[in-house]
Amino acid sequence: MVRLVRQPGPNQQEICWSPQSSPVMDDPSQLESFDAVIHLSGANVAGHRWTPAYKKEIVESRMRTTQALAALLAERKRPPRVFLCASAIGIYGNRGDAVLTEASAPGAGFLAETCVAWEAAAQLAKDAGLRTLHLRFGTVLSPEGGALAKLLPLFRMGLGGRLGSGQQWMSWISLPDLVSAIFHMIQTPQLAGPVNIVAPNPVRNSEFTQTLARALHRPAIFPAPAFALRAAFGEMADEALLSSARVIPEQLAQSGFRFRHAQLASALQSLLAK
Repeated sequence: MVRLVRQPGPNQQEICWSPQSSPVMDDPSQLESFDAVIHLSGANVAGHRWTPAYKKEIVESRMRTTQALAALLAERKRPPRVFLCASAIGIYGNRGDAVLTEASAPGAGFLAETCVAWEAAAQLAKDAGLRTLHLRFGTVLSPEGGALAKLLPLFRMGLGGRLGSGQQWMSWISLPDLVSAIFHMIQTPQLAGPVNIVAPNPVRNSEFTQTLARALHRPAIFPAPAFALRAAFGEMADEALLSSARVIPEQLAQSGFRFRHAQLASALQSLLAK
């Protein structure tokens, strides 16, 4: 495995590039003959108030890097067999109780518009004949980072609770299943285009918080009111914390992928036992 990095280091398994520069890479031939290229770059969406400057960073950190990498790969004589580029289920917007698959239309809002542009930025690779996959990630569960890592200290102190009404759907996936899904997509030639990277059983936020509290043997009796979340996070609260997306991994299921953690309770039990 070789990493693309911004700053050169002592590791020989790294290739240095600068997406905002011209040229992007001193020696693009270093990208020849890879089996797969996986692109996960992008500024963090949650946990920050979306000022105009930060919204611009969110968009540009995704668009610039995706366009630059897609162009580099499209120009190769021996391009990779597959290009996997991150996206997110934020593309569906706030859809209430509607069941969403890869065939569902994009929704409205900043995140949805960002994801549409993000996926379009990979078009050069697709036009060059590369099998291109858009990884529409849900909430990734890992005690070492992301949403779950931020929630654990509060819930371990018995201070956790639902967000807003708790009726919004959360589409989640364990980190081990996410990694397995990526390997499955690399090895499954019939998969292309958008793929929902979520477990097959989304839950409402109220169920998520109660299940997490039970896994930690703590109560979950301190809800975070919607008005408080909006006061703290502004627009981000409505689109990332209170938004409802009931997303199903139809493409993964139809291609034969088997989830290790299909149910939230067993996923949390496994993740928190480590």
